[in-house]
Amino acid sequence: MPTPCQARVSLASELRTNPMKIELPRVPVRVPGFQFGSAACGIKESGNQDVSIVFAERGATAAAAFTTNRVCAAPVQIARAHVQNGRIRAIVTNSGNANAFTGKTGLRDARRMCEVAARELGVPVRQVLPCSTGRIGVPLPMDRLEHGIREACRTLSADRFYDALAGIMTTDAFPKFAVRTIELAGTPVTLAGMAKGAGMIAPRMRVLVPHATLLSFILTDAHLSPMALRRVLQRALPETFNAIVVDGDTSTNDTVVLLASGQAETAPISERSVPFSDFARACTEIMGELARMVVRDGEGATRVVTVHVRGARTKRDAETAADAVARSPLCKAAFHGGDPYMGRVVCALGYSGAEFDPDRLRIYLNDLLVVEKGTERVRECESEASTIVSQPEFTLSIDLGAGAAQATRICSDLTEDYVRFNSAYRT
Repeated sequence: MPTPCQARVSLASELRTNPMKIELPRVPVRVPGFQFGSAACGIKESGNQDVSIVFAERGATAAAAFTTNRVCAAPVQIARAHVQNGRIRAIVTNSGNANAFTGKTGLRDARRMCEVAARELGVPVRQVLPCSTGRIGVPLPMDRLEHGIREACRTLSADRFYDALAGIMTTDAFPKFAVRTIELAGTPVTLAGMAKGAGMIAPRMRVLVPHATLLSFILTDAHLSPMALRRVLQRALPETFNAIVVDGDTSTNDTVVLLASGQAETAPISERSVPFSDFARACTEIMGELARMVVRDGEGATRVVTVHVRGARTKRDAETAADAVARSPLCKAAFHGGDPYMGRVVCALGYSGAEFDPDRLRIYLNDLLVVEKGTERVRECESEASTIVSQPEFTLSIDLGAGAAQATRICSDLTEDYVRFNSAYRT
């Protein structure tokens, strides 16, 4: 007879399907200056790869953003300290165990992950970033993990991008990656990003100089300073990873890392240089693609809704209003049911804390006006409205009529599968 825990895991595996699963073409991915490795050490019950290495051959400038959850995982605490010098040689990740809420033992184990990788790669310990994702409150099986890290380091290759990606996945239904080649001052530059995440998704990350889990690593061969990379993240995060909501839970382990190897034959890019805007735009596009994939892979998700609030008095009001709708269980259940009735949306806006006059409120489903001057018009266009909200993806545009500020959130619906999966799987 299986134990209750084994039964939960088995049931969870059977429940984890995704009608919005996408198959991305696996184009060859090479980022000059980087190698990748992976291994299976038995942390995942499936036996799949659960250790991943991203290695910067000659080092890379770095910037990162981490969760703002007060209960942050041990690897987040260590990575925050290590990234502050702005130079990183490797990222070592384990999946299947978050090493969160594990006290001093967890901190010791996160440091040990760095030590093992550093010794194997011949790099300074403080230039290794640890990341973990999986169950909270469970100590890492360090004997197995140390063996897995050593094995992953010995498999390094410039061609193993997808293996490294597989090693960071947990409940993901499909691998998430995006690649761009752009020209900066006439020189080709590569950007490649990988991400994992399907549940426990409502990132609120803070960029460091000094923000199941979302992990994302974006790599480039461009030549940027740590300060320039921080500026890129500060621009990109609000409209990408910090704009998505699956279940409204901000993870203990959220981490985004941006690494630049400097191997492209370009002049150094500073935040004041001409190519900076082009690079920042491309990086934002990569992060935006990855962020939307995370929502599409939301546990049990059948719909992706872009909630765009405009006409707010302040930026904070716009964000507050968009958050209220994107996180509302009532709104998300209505999205799942394909119900165009706007009462739930209006209710969420009303309690959000944003200042607006309900009599000036306008709401659109795509371009279809369904609320005008505070009055619902869905009955006048029920058929067209129902068709829109039955689509896999649509936009809910809200005009508060109170100012010029705006904000966007991208959310999934709330389904029976989400409830079944998370009641059966000890996340």
